[in-house]
Amino acid sequence: MSKCVPFKVENGPVVVLVRPQMAENMGMVARAMMNCSLSELRLICPREKHLSAKAVAASSGAQEILEHAHVYDTLTEALADVQFVLATTARPRDMTKPVYHPDEAIKLVQNKVRKGLKTAILFGAERTGLENEEIVPADGIVEIPLNPKHCSLNLSQAVLLIGYTWFHHSKDYDNTHFETGRSKIATKKELDAFLTYLEEILSEKGYFRWVEKKTRMSRNLRNIFTRNNLTSAEIQTLYGMIGSLTKESTPAKTA
Repeated sequence: MSKCVPFKVENGPVVVLVRPQMAENMGMVARAMMNCSLSELRLICPREKHLSAKAVAASSGAQEILEHAHVYDTLTEALADVQFVLATTARPRDMTKPVYHPDEAIKLVQNKVRKGLKTAILFGAERTGLENEEIVPADGIVEIPLNPKHCSLNLSQAVLLIGYTWFHHSKDYDNTHFETGRSKIATKKELDAFLTYLEEILSEKGYFRWVEKKTRMSRNLRNIFTRNNLTSAEIQTLYGMIGSLTKESTPAKTA
């Protein structure tokens, strides 16, 4: 049995499980999180109850993480207050996003945390992983390098690997500063509201004239804006620009 190191990491990334299936896996995820000083768990449409006897037993003393976990119906709701998010996936994707080794990803997350940003890491369902639409809101992708002949991981194993990387690099913060003036990096809720507004305007103007291509075009459009760390003030500027071009009033600010 390994010796536990007494160290507490504040403001770690939120662990978001998208469509988790088995109660035991949710319990083991809580255990992995507790091992690595991660405390905030969010669940999107879990198939089984995260506070069932099976989940609590599998958590092996990490029940408090399950008790404080929040359940959401959609990914948009779960990421509403998040400003930087990474998605874990092992499959190639038909979209343009930066791909990080876990060490690089966690150092990036820790830099964001140091600057006061709310961060999260997404993990997909046990059987299918994350779908393309669930990766769109992510600012980047984390790929865990494994034996290509057998790279399948249990959900809790994936969380443990990322969590341990977070814990291991917890003292290696970079002092790089990202200047945003008086504005803050926009939350995912703000960004989603703007992109929804933009898509509505583009639809009215006939941009999505090929119905069969609309999903991919929308995904690519969202990726363009997601990659650029927009601030709340910059989003309001974009609202104003679009309003001027379309002669429409700018929507009220989002929370």
